[in-house]
Amino acid sequence: MKGGLVSESGAVLLSERRPTPVSEGPEAVVAAIRDFIGHLADSGDGNPAGVGLVVPGLVSEDTALYAANLGWSDVPATAFTPLDVPVLLGHDVRTGGLAESVLGAGRGVSDFLFLPIGTGIAGAMILHGEPYGGASGWGGEIGHIPVFPDGEQCACGQFGCLETYASAASVGRRYSQRSGLEGIRAEQVVASDDPVAIEVWDEAVEALSLALATYTLLLDPTMIVLGGGLAEAGPALFDPVRTRLVKRLAFRAAPPLHPAALGVDAGMLGASLLGWRAAGRPELGPGWVLDVRSQPLVS
Repeated sequence: MKGGLVSESGAVLLSERRPTPVSEGPEAVVAAIRDFIGHLADSGDGNPAGVGLVVPGLVSEDTALYAANLGWSDVPATAFTPLDVPVLLGHDVRTGGLAESVLGAGRGVSDFLFLPIGTGIAGAMILHGEPYGGASGWGGEIGHIPVFPDGEQCACGQFGCLETYASAASVGRRYSQRSGLEGIRAEQVVASDDPVAIEVWDEAVEALSLALATYTLLLDPTMIVLGGGLAEAGPALFDPVRTRLVKRLAFRAAPPLHPAALGVDAGMLGASLLGWRAAGRPELGPGWVLDVRSQPLVS
């Protein structure tokens, strides 16, 4: 867990991390979050105006509807905080996309895709400056687009999902399966000139370019923002994905690819935007000045 206190000027007054006690059960996780929020509030000089909280799974503004990995079902937002102040919940990836929209690489851009590539792959569709969750809140699950219909089975039950080929965890796993070498991380695969590594990485790039082409044809984003650990590969990721995206969109221009600007702070900064919105201050955020990198690697 990561939390902090963020002022109305955007200054991060305090930022802390704590372990998430998943093994102790769903109620223990809720209690740990509640205690963490109370601790952060007590550490500040004044009374917090609002609370923003981002969690995985299916989320509405006032309820954590379902989170399989945390064992939650219909947990009200008020259960997470001991404070008598307004609170808003947000989906972790969509709220990270909100932060990139307001404060980061997507600042000033109305429509773009935010795609963090880490252990898994999920996307935030930013439409008219706001994250869009779809009719039931499941929008943005780009990691489960079948890019190779006859491919490997995904943990979700489908076959050939993007996440099965292009997530950091999958790149390392697929290399280990083919090479017989255990404990290999995605960044090692990317940097290797081993023919097996080259093949695994090529398949990841192919899968990603197919998914991004599909998204582009459907929603016509101004740009695509790639984040997460795998985006740290830099040109080794951006250059081949861009080349293949251009090829697949032969009849139209491909959107530029940008690296995410906020890194590991995207979730916390997005939560702070939710907290200020809960407090009735939705105008806060666009005027904040942060020390972030937001230049495109590929234009």
